[in-house]
Amino acid sequence: MTHAMLQPVITLVLWSMVMWAWLYATRLPAMIQARTKLDPTLPRDVMLGGLPPRVRWKADNYNHLMEQPTLFYAVALTLALLDRGDGLNLGLAWAYVALRVAHSLIQALVNAIPVRFAVFMAASAVLLVLAIRAAIAVF
Repeated sequence: MTHAMLQPVITLVLWSMVMWAWLYATRLPAMIQARTKLDPTLPRDVMLGGLPPRVRWKADNYNHLMEQPTLFYAVALTLALLDRGDGLNLGLAWAYVALRVAHSLIQALVNAIPVRFAVFMAASAVLLVLAIRAAIAVF
């Protein structure tokens, strides 16, 4: 198995944990300051809706890191198991991770939606190419 392909996988997992820590480092003080009441009968958006957008952006991004990147993990692990986790595939995996980190920083710091969307689409295109290359290797 090509262990190099596991490096971008673990890097994205660790980045997700950075975003997790960042979201709580900003959310908890904001909740205390806003005197947010934790009410399990309220939808999350209603209960946390009074928090400043700059605080909510981190949580939104953390949620995004739990969505599409799960496909990346499956594709990257498949390529690693097939000993196809080097060369162009490895470069694409690192490009995907770099684009997702950039997406996180854009969303968490300024939330410029057109820029964030462009980066998301670029990452999606990279993931699509990687998935097609994995499909060719499997089939």
